[in-house]
Amino acid sequence: MNHIVTVQDAVTAFEPWMEPTAAELDAIEREMPVILADVDLLDARIVTLDRTPTEVDERRIRRARRRALAARVALVNRAAGTSLSGGAA
Repeated sequence: MNHIVTVQDAVTAFEPWMEPTAAELDAIEREMPVILADVDLLDARIVTLDRTPTEVDERRIRRARRRALAARVALVNRAAGTSLSGGAA
């Protein structure tokens, strides 16, 4: 006879005491510009799913792609700037 056993982590994964930590919330806040830029890019692409993209659609996608890339670069630069210690050698 096989006993059915639940996995404790799966059962308690959404307990009220399992809130995100302050560090996790700070990380989300730092990444929010990237998240919002990605959402704009997805919105621009979704508009063109059921039709042929117009010139305006293509411009909107290019602008959204550039904003998403710029947000990622800014995030990486901020992370690199905070991880470097000291000054110029």
